[in-house]
Amino acid sequence: MARNIQSLERAAAMLRLLAGGERRLGLSDVASSLGLAKGTAHGILRTLQAEGFVEQDPASGRYQLGAELLRLGNSYLDVHELRARALVWTDDLARASGESVYVGVLHQSGVLIMHHVFRPDDSRQVLEVGAMQPLHSTALGKVLSAYDPVAHTQALEVERDAFTPRTVTDSLGFEEVLGLTRARGWAADVEETWEGIASVAAPIHDRRRMPVGAVAVAGAVERVCGEGGEPRAALVASVRDCARSVSRDLGAGRF
Repeated sequence: MARNIQSLERAAAMLRLLAGGERRLGLSDVASSLGLAKGTAHGILRTLQAEGFVEQDPASGRYQLGAELLRLGNSYLDVHELRARALVWTDDLARASGESVYVGVLHQSGVLIMHHVFRPDDSRQVLEVGAMQPLHSTALGKVLSAYDPVAHTQALEVERDAFTPRTVTDSLGFEEVLGLTRARGWAADVEETWEGIASVAAPIHDRRRMPVGAVAVAGAVERVCGEGGEPRAALVASVRDCARSVSRDLGAGRF
């Protein structure tokens, strides 16, 4: 059995201690409560403070939980609320389109698939929840990069690999793609990430009108695209309607 890392256990215990009881605790209080030497406790507190998980009151020198924990907690809640709100609408989209439906969010310079509805047929399929997709080539990634400034920056900073001959990798070309995405309100990936696969995605916004994710339909190129090679207009409309419906359920109002 793998052994736990003692320093991480101590840091977790320290955060739990600060989360309960007194609003602020001094170094001696933290050390004695956890049975640690003051030097050890101080080192852990300084590390947590540097990461934003703990804050120190300048006047009293006492410690309390930091704002970074609140941000992480809100992100956790946002993702779970997003999935809960998307369940019905993405099921409807899969039935109407006959294709797989994905909901993705920004995570570690990529797109994290946090919800996946199988294509409604009898074919063998693999659940892709937890999978990561690139920002620069997928429809989900382009939408996030177009509407989320953090995703935009990360997409420009990472190496943009050419997965197929159609993948746009240069910065100028990528910016043009994002401008087109913002202008029409949706993005496409026609064999830019996987040969023979096309997808269409639209952004999901929350009550603050901030982009919190994107929804996409993906399938074989011949089903997703028309004769001209562009995604079918009816499919694009369905994806955008789904994104708007989820956004409204998240409190975004009408877009």
